Amino acid sequence: MRELSRRQVLGIGGALGVVAAGGLSTAAALSLRPAQTGAELRSAVPLPSPFQVPLPVPSVLAPVSTADGFDRYELVQREVTAEILPGVPTGLWTYGGTFPGPTIESRRGRSVTVAHRNELPVPTVVHLHGGRTPADFDGYPTDLVLPAGWSGDHHMHDPQAMTTEVTREYTFPLDQRPTLLWYHDHRMDFTAPAIWRGLAGMHLVRDDAEESLGLPTGPRELPLMITDRAFAADGSLAYPALDPTLRERPGVREPYVAGVLGDVILVNGAPWPVHEVDAARYRLRILNASNARHYDLEAVLDDGHRLDLVQIGADQGLLHVPVTHQNLPIAPAERYDVIVDFARVPMGSRVRIVNRLGSGRARDVMAFHVVRKAVDESRVPDVLCSDLPEWQRSEAVRVRDFSFRAGQMGDGHGWLIGGKPFDPARTDVTTRLGDVEIWRLVADVHHPVHLHLVGFRVLSRGGGPPLPQDAGLKDTVSLRPGESAELITRFDGYRGRYLFHCHNAEHEDMGMMANLQIT
Repeated sequence: MRELSRRQVLGIGGALGVVAAGGLSTAAALSLRPAQTGAELRSAVPLPSPFQVPLPVPSVLAPVSTADGFDRYELVQREVTAEILPGVPTGLWTYGGTFPGPTIESRRGRSVTVAHRNELPVPTVVHLHGGRTPADFDGYPTDLVLPAGWSGDHHMHDPQAMTTEVTREYTFPLDQRPTLLWYHDHRMDFTAPAIWRGLAGMHLVRDDAEESLGLPTGPRELPLMITDRAFAADGSLAYPALDPTLRERPGVREPYVAGVLGDVILVNGAPWPVHEVDAARYRLRILNASNARHYDLEAVLDDGHRLDLVQIGADQGLLHVPVTHQNLPIAPAERYDVIVDFARVPMGSRVRIVNRLGSGRARDVMAFHVVRKAVDESRVPDVLCSDLPEWQRSEAVRVRDFSFRAGQMGDGHGWLIGGKPFDPARTDVTTRLGDVEIWRLVADVHHPVHLHLVGFRVLSRGGGPPLPQDAGLKDTVSLRPGESAELITRFDGYRGRYLFHCHNAEHEDMGMMANLQIT
C-alpha cells in the first residue's frame, strides 16, 4: 500500500538497523546512556547564557462565546517570525501566533468547541492529548484540515478519513478529572516536524473539588512546557527532515531516525529562562513536549542542596496521596503536577532545575530566583483525592502483549508495534466499551507509550512493583530500554477508532502506531 512504499524510500538503516539486529542486548547498552534514544543537532548560531531570559507564561485564551452551556474558541494556525533566542528572528508554525500556543482553561464537564483555521502551507490535524474525546474529534492522523488551494495527496488510502477544508470545529466534552492536557499536531507521517516548528499548546481542566484543597494558585501556579530545539545559521529552527516542505516525503536523515534532540532547552518557548519567586510553595504543571528527549529533573541550589519535588498529580490528574521525589524522570508527552517549597531557601538564592540525563548545555533547564518573603496560606493535603479507579486484575477480561521494537519495514527499517508498521486501514485491536484489560508492553529502546481516550494504572515493571513516578492515573508510560511493563485500564467513554503509539515523535512518524477499535 502507498504508506509503506513512501516509507520504503527512507532507507533508514545504519544505527537503527543495529538496534533491529541487536535486539535487547543493544537496548541494554543504550540503557547506560538513557538520554540518547536519538541524536543531537548542534545549533549554528551563538547561544545565550543560561538564566538570563525571563520565563514567559503563555496567555490564557478567551472564549468568543459562552452561550448554550459550552465555551467556543477560535484559533488560527499560521506562520510567524518571533525571537526565541534574543535578537535572532526565527520562523514558527503556531496556534494563534505564539509558541507555545495560548493555554485554554476549562471546567470539568463543560464542553469546549475550538474552531481551528489552517493558514499553514500543509494539512494539519489537532489532537487533545489526554482528552476523553469522541472519536470524530480525537485528531486521527488522516482526519486532515487542508489549507486553501491544497493540491497534494491527502487521502492516505484511509476509507474512514474525514477531510475538511481550511476550518474545522473540534468539540471536547471534558467530562474528566481535572488535569493538564496539551494539544498538538497529529498529521500522519509529519507529526514530529510540525510539533518541532511550534504546533503545541496547553489545556487545563479544573473543578471545584481540586480548587478547595488549598494548593498554590494564581501566580504561584506555573504551567511549564519543556522542549528542546536547535537553530540553523540563519536563525531558523534546524530539523533533519528529508523533505523540508513537509509535503511529500516523510522521515529524517539517517543519524536521527531514533529521535531528534536539540541542544537548546526551552521552557514556555524561552531558552534556559529564570523566574523570580516568593519564599513560598509553587505548583509546577510540567509537560515534556520534546520530540524525543527524556529528562530527569531535580531542583538544586548553587551550594548543592536539593529541594524536594512533591508530586501531587500525573497525566490524568491528582494522586491519592502526595509522593516525594528527589529527582523526577519525565518522558516525552508525560505531565507531572509538582509542588516545590521555596520557603526555607535563603533570600536572594538561585534554585536551578537541572536535567540529570543531559550533558553540556542540555543539562540546564531553568532557574528560580527567590527574591521576596511572603505570606503563604497554601497547603499540600495528606489526601488529595478519592476518585482514582481501583481496577483489579480479576476484572480483566483479557490480557494482550505488545512489543515496541525497531524492525524491517518495506525495503528499510522502521519502528514497529508487534512487528507491524502503522496502517490506517487495518484494525489492530478490537475491544468492547466497558471492558477492563491488562496490556503487557516490552521495549527495545526508550519508548513512551501513549493510549488515546483512556487513562491507565501501571501494575508492574519488569515483574516488579511500579516506580514511584508511576503513581496515579496515566495516559503515557515511559518504557526504558529492554523493559517490560503491565498496564490496566477500562475502555470506557466512547466507541470508535482510536490510537495507541510511541510518543517519541520520530518513532510514530516511522510506523510505531496502531489502531484500537472500541465497539
